[in-house]
Amino acid sequence: MNTRFTAGCLVLVAACVAAAGAEQRSPSARASTAATIIPQKPAPPGPLPALPVVSFTPPVPMPVVQQVYEFAARHPEVLQYMPCYCGCESLGHRGNHECFVKSRAQNGRVTEWESHGIGCAVCLGVGYRAMTLFNQGRSVADIRKAIDTEIGSRYPSSTPTPLPAKARS
Repeated sequence: MNTRFTAGCLVLVAACVAAAGAEQRSPSARASTAATIIPQKPAPPGPLPALPVVSFTPPVPMPVVQQVYEFAARHPEVLQYMPCYCGCESLGHRGNHECFVKSRAQNGRVTEWESHGIGCAVCLGVGYRAMTLFNQGRSVADIRKAIDTEIGSRYPSSTPTPLPAKARS
């Protein structure tokens, strides 16, 4: 990966984290979304597996990485509709969910993580932004539109990710 691309990815994640922090601190933002926050669904049965051990330092702090991976585990109904723009379609990924989750048991519990997402600022940025918007009560269609506009407009390619049903009309 070239240095300019990596720097751009880090700026993207930092901007997403900063924007989310500002939204969380803003009393008007809290007041306007308080009535529409969608309750978090419980995790699938069983504990989540430990994150993969990697030989590099992630591009964002580990607590952010952990939040995004946990969100991917608990909300595949969101991230399966979010494209990724890092080029991971060459790995066979069809959406941002696959940047973090490699496999699930039949009951939906994560059985294996995909280590790619730990080291990719673009994957983490998309996942973090989707998580932030979901926690504000935004619909999956609205989240997809925001991701396409805010992040997708910066990159030449993306995973072949389907639109959520409400966004197709």
